[in-house]
Amino acid sequence: MAKDVLCEVSNCHYWSKGNKCSADAIYVVSHTGEQAESSKETDCKTFEPADI
Repeated sequence: MAKDVLCEVSNCHYWSKGNKCSADAIYVVSHTGEQAESSKETDCKTFEPADI
């Protein structure tokens, strides 16, 4: 797995200082089946809203 996973979504539960992702695993899905043509066709299912 990548050593550093970056994330700019500061209202995510897993967001850490320096735009780092602190999740143990990352789950990315495609809107178009098993393959995607661009990042616009994908979503990070790991996202959870932070408790504010």
